[in-house]
Amino acid sequence: MFRHSQLESVKAWIAHPAHVTMPLHARIQRAIRQLIVNGALASGKPLPASRALAKSLDVSRDTIEAAYSQLHAEGFIERRVGSGSFVAEMTDFSAGRRLSQRDALARNQAPNLSKRGNAMFRSGGVREQLVPRPFAPGLPETRSFPIQLWERLERQVLKETGTQALLHGNPQGTEPLRRAIADYVNLERGARATADRVLVLTSSQQALTLCANMLLDAGDSIFIEDPVYYGARRAFDAAGLIPVPVPVDRQGIIAEHILEDPLKAKAVFLTPSHQFPTGATLALDRRLALIEWASRHQAWIIEDDYDSEFRYTGKPTACVQGLDPHDRTIYIGTFTKSLFPGLRIGYIVLPPQLVKPMTVARTLLDGHTASVAQLTLARFMEGGHFGAHIRAMRNIYAERLEVLTKLVGIHLSEFIEPRVPIGGLQMPCLLTCEISERAAIDAARRVGIELLGLSPLHASGSGRAGFLMGFAAYTPAELEIAVKKLKTAFQNIKI
Repeated sequence: MFRHSQLESVKAWIAHPAHVTMPLHARIQRAIRQLIVNGALASGKPLPASRALAKSLDVSRDTIEAAYSQLHAEGFIERRVGSGSFVAEMTDFSAGRRLSQRDALARNQAPNLSKRGNAMFRSGGVREQLVPRPFAPGLPETRSFPIQLWERLERQVLKETGTQALLHGNPQGTEPLRRAIADYVNLERGARATADRVLVLTSSQQALTLCANMLLDAGDSIFIEDPVYYGARRAFDAAGLIPVPVPVDRQGIIAEHILEDPLKAKAVFLTPSHQFPTGATLALDRRLALIEWASRHQAWIIEDDYDSEFRYTGKPTACVQGLDPHDRTIYIGTFTKSLFPGLRIGYIVLPPQLVKPMTVARTLLDGHTASVAQLTLARFMEGGHFGAHIRAMRNIYAERLEVLTKLVGIHLSEFIEPRVPIGGLQMPCLLTCEISERAAIDAARRVGIELLGLSPLHASGSGRAGFLMGFAAYTPAELEIAVKKLKTAFQNIKI
């Protein structure tokens, strides 16, 4: 018979919620097999008679016989007529158990990864909020999205395309969506795009990874804004690139630092329309200077236009790509912030010579973006719904920014100095008290509030302490509750 502990182990395995969907005989077979593999049942040890085990587990004898038959078929046990069932002699797992213990120790050590794998792992990746918590930045309001309209358009797509939409799609993206994107960025962003220059991807992060790996070699340098979007920096680090931080002022990246040492890097990464995280807009003369630098030295400009749709004061400036007559600018856009994150559609407008190489490289990552979502989005844009949604959300976000600014002035003025942006989905704030950035973030998290610190975004390590406060995804009432919680959390910090 099994010892009491072994019998209890089998019962626990059978009753575990993760196993209840399996047939009963399979659960019993797996539980006994696990005892053998773990070395709890050594080679040659007898198993309980099927009748006795059936009684102990309160199951039928046929169920035990089915479990034993499967163990025998897999070679874990031997069945001897007139003698019973025994753990197979040829299956000695005692050494394996000792090896497993060593493996358990090894699991706590650094994994044996490639250099690129280590760089990706050390970066920590890009983790988004699964459930929005104030004041997580970069999150749009999804509760106001016209989901019924979207469902109707999706049904139209499925009715007209039938099973064709269920097959593999064009890795460059469906032609209707590429055409709609080109029309949009030409009209609204002053770009120079055609449908054949658009590559539809799952996200701007995928676009950054493609650029890092296709345009530069490991060990090459790339100019980056300082501070910089963390997702871009991690993509470049993972590709083995050497970031060269360039300071940012109220007119964006200081181009003179690049022009003074033009050969120091082969590319520059920019968020010119709305610099992340400062919110600065890159001045026209600096844009033109960088365009000429890229042309003269055959360098690349990687332009991330991540939330340019949401500008609350003044007129939007044209994107750098639209000003570049030399085709040295790669323009990256996404629908994650303008529509909803679950859509998983971004895009990249490429110079003609890069379209085929980038499309081929994309097939090695994920093949293609889901056709049904692409075709639905194309109809959403062609029908004017995208523009209408953007205009509606721009008004909502402008109101929420105004509310947050007033709340910060009333409740948090002794702790922080807000830098009210002209656009975007988050507001940078600088700490003006003796509270450290880490202490502020930790205190906020304890009361259910998420803040993104500014210091880690500075590659040079010279930035002032502070954090971003996302406001777009939260109603005025939610913003007020969160600001008051944050005030209490800061007041309770022991300096």
